[in-house]
Amino acid sequence: MLDPRKLRLLRELAHRGTIAAVAEALSYTPSAVSQQIAALEREAGRPLLTRTGRRVALTPAGAVLVEHTEVVLANLERAEAALAASETGVSGSVRLGAFPTALRTLVLPAMLEIGRAEQHLELTVTEVDPADVPDLLRGGQLDIALVHEYDNVPSTLGPGIELEPLLDEVVYLASSAAPEATDLAVVRSHAGSRWIVGNPGTLCHTMTLRTCQSQGFEPRVAHRVDDFATVLRLVAAGAGVALVPQLGATDVPAGVVLTALPIGRRTRIAYRNGSRSQPAFSAVSEELHRAVRHLHGMR
Repeated sequence: MLDPRKLRLLRELAHRGTIAAVAEALSYTPSAVSQQIAALEREAGRPLLTRTGRRVALTPAGAVLVEHTEVVLANLERAEAALAASETGVSGSVRLGAFPTALRTLVLPAMLEIGRAEQHLELTVTEVDPADVPDLLRGGQLDIALVHEYDNVPSTLGPGIELEPLLDEVVYLASSAAPEATDLAVVRSHAGSRWIVGNPGTLCHTMTLRTCQSQGFEPRVAHRVDDFATVLRLVAAGAGVALVPQLGATDVPAGVVLTALPIGRRTRIAYRNGSRSQPAFSAVSEELHRAVRHLHGMR
């Protein structure tokens, strides 16, 4: 019988590529990971990995086993959810990951409501970049998380992750003067302007670059700032222009003009496959949806 714990390690190797990365992510020693994978190969009766330097790759048999592992682990999540649903009331702990603009506008109101209504449910929150969410969910460091994608930067979460729609937003051009153009022509009109963008590697940075490139120019980057409240203050001070999603534009300082663009951002709740029906996770999801409805009501 194949051991699910060893299968999970093989799945992580498929995603992370090195034994050292799996060991660090799951709090193992590298030798322990190697021993577990070797034991799994003995159980399977064939090689599952090939090694090239420090990196590993799946053999054809390993790839087949990882494909089935995704199904096995999802079914185990469903079994745990069914057991939890058989209990009376909602209890336990939920580890939620979220990006900064969602923390302030959605997660904080949800936390306050859960603390009031669900006294036996403990919600702990970690600020994470959406790009890190798949590994954190699959590795068990988070239970659920908020992720986002832009129209021109689609999500690449990979297997083992289930998504639930939460919020659709519009993206604005933030400038210190009212534009004369409309739609994406507004962006094109700032081809010679100084730009405030996120740090490289973030989805927001990629979205800004791709939007400008679609209009035929590379943005002249003056500042790299991830916090949208600071971005808007820089815009108000005349330091440049920026693209800001709706959740990042909840407190707009005087002197900033927001122009809606035909670009959307979608926020989703991410779960490990099969875990979405966990009562504790459903309770958190319900409060996040309530926070979205309240946010819409304020506009």
